[in-house]
Amino acid sequence: MADSGLRAVVVTRPRAQAGALVELLTQAGRTALVFPLLEITPLPDDSALRAALARLDDYALVAFVSPNAIEAAFAVQPDWPASLLLAVVGEGSRRALAAHGKTDANARIVSPADPAHSDSEHLLQALDLAALRGQRALIVRGDGGRELLADSLRAAGLQVDTVAAYRRAVPAMSAALGQQLQALLAGEHDWVLTSSEAVRGLAGLAAALGAEDVANLQRQHFIVPHARIAETAQALGLRQVQLCGSGDERILAALQSRP
Repeated sequence: MADSGLRAVVVTRPRAQAGALVELLTQAGRTALVFPLLEITPLPDDSALRAALARLDDYALVAFVSPNAIEAAFAVQPDWPASLLLAVVGEGSRRALAAHGKTDANARIVSPADPAHSDSEHLLQALDLAALRGQRALIVRGDGGRELLADSLRAAGLQVDTVAAYRRAVPAMSAALGQQLQALLAGEHDWVLTSSEAVRGLAGLAAALGAEDVANLQRQHFIVPHARIAETAQALGLRQVQLCGSGDERILAALQSRP
């Protein structure tokens, strides 16, 4: 049973990705409140994705930027060559691959050596770029996003294609959403923010409500897994930002370390 003396934890991941963390928090006796700051929706036209995945034999490497990219790709193409190198940035993506039958036992999977650093920079360090030079790579991602991975692979001598597999967007302000956010900001909670886009979305939603809500936002406490997200949060005026490293267990450990 949750301890009412502890602050609630606001989980801001897309709803489909929030369940595992909510369960972990609940088991640890924390009250988890789901407030998705990104909505994941299918592409209106997935012909480019289908065309790219029909040519998997052309690629030596396919990199997925998120579990959402994996879900969208496997929905289109459930059969993948065993020899194809699959690259992911975090443990959540490894779990998504495993849900589709792809594990280290039957597939070639590369991810950052230290699960605490789940990002493109550390994925690049884990890849044998010299062995991949001159070969083709496909990056499956949401529409938009960082170009670091694609640019770095090209700089290493790979031929890189990118394809969008889903759309992501901050939810549009509505009366119901505004009321829910105001109610959350009226209290003091621990917020889990796992992307810079979510940070910007939260700041924008609070600003749309008014100055009092912005002030209330600034007195919340935020747990973030990456220095880049912390920098975004601090640049937007969020003062209580705690860096924890990637993974649900590290998020929980950071919350449990709070006085």
